[in-house]
Amino acid sequence: MRVLPLARMAWAAILWWSVCLLAAHADGDDTTALDVEVRDAVARFYETVDGARDAAREAVGMLVFPSVVKGGIVVGAEYGEGALLVGGRTLDYYRTTAASVGLQLGAQVRTQILLFMTTAALERFRASRGWEIGVDASVTVVTLDAGAQIDTKELNQPIVAFIFDGKGLMYNLALEGSKITRIHDD
Repeated sequence: MRVLPLARMAWAAILWWSVCLLAAHADGDDTTALDVEVRDAVARFYETVDGARDAAREAVGMLVFPSVVKGGIVVGAEYGEGALLVGGRTLDYYRTTAASVGLQLGAQVRTQILLFMTTAALERFRASRGWEIGVDASVTVVTLDAGAQIDTKELNQPIVAFIFDGKGLMYNLALEGSKITRIHDD
């Protein structure tokens, strides 16, 4: 049996993940289902993180991706759809995508919530036609202190993020390179 060269394996992985992600999100036009998932994700956020409700009240906007699928075999990809909430009301729908190359194997589904703590940060985000974390803006991934409380110093940043899996808040994760684009109605 012949071993595929690394480049062919990478292309095979990209193709495989592309098909999986597209199949998983083929019903991307169903905003009713997405709205339900967003509400459930916000409820989990409030239940999981002590002080989350207060942080959300201080925020001028909340971008919620209830289910971001990430996986890879040497080459990785991630995809998720979500909604921007301002004043508890959905303004727009967005997708997040990212790709990576390196030693990796596996898959993960996680929830990402970004809080816009300043009006200027929210306005810059909404005015963009494609927004890349780490290029267009820095996002602080929130960690918890020893008492499982939000470190309030992190809430002084313009944009803060919370990342969950099925078991609770996830640690030591970066969002650098994630691209977020508005899903336009056709």
